Amino acid sequence: MKILVTGGAGFIGSNLISKLLNLDMEVESIDNYSIGSIKNHVKGAIYHKIDVNEVNHLKNDFELIFHLAGLSRIQPSFKNPTKTFLSNTSGTESLLEWSRSFNSKIVYSGSSSRHHNPYQSPYALYKYLGEEICKMYRKSFKINIEIVRFYNVYGPNEILSGKWAAVIGIWRNQIQNNKPLTIIGDGKQRRDFTHVDDIVEGLIKIGFCKKKYNYSWELGSGKNYSLNEVYELFNKKFNSKKIHLPDQSGNYKETIRKDNKAIDLLGWNPNKKLEEYIKNL
Repeated sequence: MKILVTGGAGFIGSNLISKLLNLDMEVESIDNYSIGSIKNHVKGAIYHKIDVNEVNHLKNDFELIFHLAGLSRIQPSFKNPTKTFLSNTSGTESLLEWSRSFNSKIVYSGSSSRHHNPYQSPYALYKYLGEEICKMYRKSFKINIEIVRFYNVYGPNEILSGKWAAVIGIWRNQIQNNKPLTIIGDGKQRRDFTHVDDIVEGLIKIGFCKKKYNYSWELGSGKNYSLNEVYELFNKKFNSKKIHLPDQSGNYKETIRKDNKAIDLLGWNPNKKLEEYIKNL
């Protein structure tokens, strides 16, 4: 099977490509490298430096497309909403329009922010619109599209620094540099942390299965932790200090998987534990 992964040089994309190659799939990637890195290239895949809005420059002979490309953090979206729109919303429409004349199955990476008010941030709204565009193309043009929502993903190849890093990566970097761990707000906000290996397993099950789900598959561990609780796990391992920073706009109070269909219908089993990951860092 010939497969395209958009955003294939990124965190989740690189882990997915590695697994697909192990399954003897023929894999290509497009990435504009605004977040992705050549360091994440996996031997055996073919990489194209193409923005998803210019995907029509690539010949479409793919049976399956995993659409992971996009800008994935809330805070940077406030500083550059236009760039976020072009990546997360316009880019999705461009991909679907490019695929409309072909018979490719598409797996679209949505966001757990869908469960919150989409007007809280440009990121949340534009990922929400991406889902709605997928639903429209599915209904109006009969494209085979499955929507998948991620929660707080961590694991190998996660970004450790800069504006695209998430909390686990940020704290790993702060540990390495002997700095206190920074907690946004009071630390009581709870997050469903899901290991990237579990995410990849879920994506592959959804991509290869014949089942259709008209809503959205949810890939979350089903357990959440407050940031204060996660800090205690790091503190137990590294004896770390902490500092609290002011709360930020768009900072949700809680995320946790809302839908069990991936478990019930596909046999997906998220078995990686955050405690073990931190213990083994």
